[in-house]
Amino acid sequence: MTNEQTAIKATYFSIIGNTCLAIAKLTAGIFGNSFALVADAIESTTDILSSFLVLFGIKYSNKPADDNHPYGHGRAEPLITFLVVGFLITSATIIAYESIINIQIPHQLPKPWTLIVLGIIILWKEYSFRLVMKRSKESNSSSLRADAWHHRSDAITSVAAFIGISVALFLGQGYESADDWAALFAAGFIMYNSYLIFRPALGEIMDEHLYDDLIEDIRKISYQVSGIIDTEKCFIRKAGMKYHVDLHAIVDANLTVKEGHDIAHLLKDTLRKEIPELGHVLIHIEPNE
Repeated sequence: MTNEQTAIKATYFSIIGNTCLAIAKLTAGIFGNSFALVADAIESTTDILSSFLVLFGIKYSNKPADDNHPYGHGRAEPLITFLVVGFLITSATIIAYESIINIQIPHQLPKPWTLIVLGIIILWKEYSFRLVMKRSKESNSSSLRADAWHHRSDAITSVAAFIGISVALFLGQGYESADDWAALFAAGFIMYNSYLIFRPALGEIMDEHLYDDLIEDIRKISYQVSGIIDTEKCFIRKAGMKYHVDLHAIVDANLTVKEGHDIAHLLKDTLRKEIPELGHVLIHIEPNE
């Protein structure tokens, strides 16, 4: 299965799972007198929309290179990640606003059975986070990583709701707003996660140096190629699920231009064979002194 297929499959998993959970949360929140669950449903609804964005981003970023985009369309993925973060911030703002309003309005205690619903949701969302995060690492997808954090933030929101409802039920009258405070806390946590998702995507757009381990692997493989004496500069930039590499390789100064050219091609082919995640590889030949 290719990286693109892995990422797309994980995204469909997110869409289907979030749709089912949003319906379950909204129903339980309305009939169980819990705004924390309603807030959870709002967050899941934005998750559905963001997952569709992620799906579009993955498919678009994997379009082949063309005359206008010689390095491919991979940069679309972090741009989609920014949109996903926007959805997260929007949902957190709505949840925070509604929580503050509900804290000031007297209402009934949540129903005890809502805790069972939340317990199931927490377990499912944590499983979803781990699965999608694993797939994001396998496919090198930043937008899929953002989608995974949607699941984790949803799980945290549900944990906060579980605690709030438990406090309200245990302490009884006068503590009905405990689950609203829990929803407010969850909104703050979602904001924090939004930054954690945004920061790596910004680094990708800005070609930030983040790939020391990959550079080390590239150097080790290069030393195994016949004719390569050493390596110098190695620059890496990520675009979508691919890493584009600029590498300076040192060869015998007495080689002909053709021999140096052949070694460069051999090195390029070897690197792309050993590290399938590499995209465009530019080899600059340097003579040894």
